[in-house]
Amino acid sequence: MHTTGAHAHESKHLECCLAKVRLPQGSRVLADKAYCSASNDSFLRSQGLLSGIQRKGQRNTPLSASSQRYNQEIGGDRYKIERVFGSMQRWFGGLRARYVGLVKTHGQPVLEGIAYNLYRLAGLIVSNA
Repeated sequence: MHTTGAHAHESKHLECCLAKVRLPQGSRVLADKAYCSASNDSFLRSQGLLSGIQRKGQRNTPLSASSQRYNQEIGGDRYKIERVFGSMQRWFGGLRARYVGLVKTHGQPVLEGIAYNLYRLAGLIVSNA
């Protein structure tokens, strides 16, 4: 997790997020359209990672049919992660900063993630028994 001020766009921080994780060569990095840029694609190639970043249309240039199919294919994997964020938002009112300051703002989603895992723990234990 990487926390920045509200003025910073998330697409500029892909390198920071991936620096905290050790992904094996050839892993596919899934991301939404906000991360679609040539610099992010070249960074992933330089790290030996596959780009799973959804394509974004340009002004007066809609997405091609193949790019739309690619986005749907990526979306089939991304929805599993997006469900977690949706559940955190529903259960704990997540995705909205309640505090002022980066330290407190960073602590909120960390605690929400812990609470999410604890909330699901009973169901995971029962389903594996």
